[in-house]
Amino acid sequence: MAAEFQPPGPGRWQLDRSHFTGGTTPIMLWLLPASVEAAYREQWPVLGIPAETLSVAFVEGFMYTRLRPLVMADRPSVKAPPTVLLKIASRLHPEFRRRTRAARRTLETSPAPAVIEQWRSSIRPRLVAQNLALQDVDLGSLDDQGLADHVTEILTHLRSTFEEHFRLHGYDLGPIGLLLLAGGEWGLASTDLLATLAGASPSTVEPREALGRIRAAVTAAGVQPTSLSEVASASPEAAAELHAYLRQRGSVLYAGYDLDSPTLGEAPDVVLASILSGDTTGPDPGEADKAAAVLREQVPEADRSRFDGLLADAREAMDLRDDNGPITAEWPCGLLRLAMLEAGRRLASSGRIRDPAHVFELDRYELPAVVVGAPEPGADDLATRAANRARQKTLDPPATLGEAEAQPPLDALPEPLATTVSLVLTVIAELGMGELDGPPVDRLPLTGTGIGTEPFVGVARVAENADEAFDRLEPGEILVTRTTSPAYNMVLTLVGGLVTAEGGPMSHAAVLSRELGIPAVVGAPDAMSSIADGDRIEVDPRAGRVRVVGGTCPAE
Repeated sequence: MAAEFQPPGPGRWQLDRSHFTGGTTPIMLWLLPASVEAAYREQWPVLGIPAETLSVAFVEGFMYTRLRPLVMADRPSVKAPPTVLLKIASRLHPEFRRRTRAARRTLETSPAPAVIEQWRSSIRPRLVAQNLALQDVDLGSLDDQGLADHVTEILTHLRSTFEEHFRLHGYDLGPIGLLLLAGGEWGLASTDLLATLAGASPSTVEPREALGRIRAAVTAAGVQPTSLSEVASASPEAAAELHAYLRQRGSVLYAGYDLDSPTLGEAPDVVLASILSGDTTGPDPGEADKAAAVLREQVPEADRSRFDGLLADAREAMDLRDDNGPITAEWPCGLLRLAMLEAGRRLASSGRIRDPAHVFELDRYELPAVVVGAPEPGADDLATRAANRARQKTLDPPATLGEAEAQPPLDALPEPLATTVSLVLTVIAELGMGELDGPPVDRLPLTGTGIGTEPFVGVARVAENADEAFDRLEPGEILVTRTTSPAYNMVLTLVGGLVTAEGGPMSHAAVLSRELGIPAVVGAPDAMSSIADGDRIEVDPRAGRVRVVGGTCPAE
């Protein structure tokens, strides 16, 4: 059956492959749109963003998004209304008036610091405790009804944590976007401004530091382990550090966001390789302050205190961005995956399904029901669903669906609203997600945004997903992939360089490269097709260029 990529609704829909790369599981088809739309529908009025929400839909298993406008959301027009009418309407319409007041409050006094403090002091500890409580349940000791109840409890937890995840995006991406927006007024390049945030995210580098503590304990014991059990037996210190690492990260999805991606605890070889070969070096923490001092001198003197405040807020927000993801998304998803795998083993052993992995074809209603004996959907139906999802993973989706929508001229909006709209558009562009009213900006095939200062030459490992990468990646090689997510944080310490086909200066790949000191070029459109696996390539972050310098070397 041929794929049909039809718009899921009126308006222009933008492909997002940074989170879901096709063949999305039924539970995630429900969870993500429901959580995203609910979170932004509640948050955006508070922040003064003049849009209803971000709509999310899946087409042939691929994620598409649309910024849903406040008015005429279901009757979009390719032609903007006359500016004079928009000026009048945006100042008289009750909701626009409310949003204008909220935007003014947001811009005058950023709510982000208070939310970040709340995250650290109460929200984060609460969610970690909930995750640990669910993780500590002995799945094998549960009867079928107990397992079904456990699955239902995790689903309820997930719905809440996912909504929290997207709510927090207003307070991590927002302050960074405000810094970039102001920097544009002062003639400062976004890449230079983002360089001032390097080292501001301890959460990004903490997994590497934890692995370093395990490595140090193993080295002190004078052993060369070939398994995690040998790591644990090297010394009491090594055992304690390994236990602490796996307790916080063993149930976390490490290769993607979907439920059919493995948890780190299911990949002991990856953990061992990260312990033995991970690089503990990173950028000089003083370089960001030096970069900030240089930029500050380029800011008009009257605006320097504003620059200082925006920079301080952005640095605080940077850590929230990577800290909340594993706790609100990848960890709860991993807990659900592990419970589903237990259900899959039971159902397969009883002949109820053909393959334990077919449990991932059940939706949120079917899963607990089938665990306790519901006859439908049958084994044949689930096998067909699995085959269809596998087919979807091979498709090449279009970057946009639907007709272009007119974007209102910013000068027609009250100034606070114009600023928050500019903020949203800036964040979208810097994430590398493309323009809302058209395709991404064209650039040369193997050029993009460079991260770092020194070129790096090494062997390229081309991978469509993290599973594929980690199966073949050797320490010090250059990972060439479509995009990355925070799920990569715990294992990318192995790479010597990074190249992505998608993403911009604020993308996860760019942030991770800055924090870990990895030479990178992100957003090089033809990276996946122009670089062969095993090619010897040069990553030149200064020029924002990737160059093939040698022929293909076979993977081990």
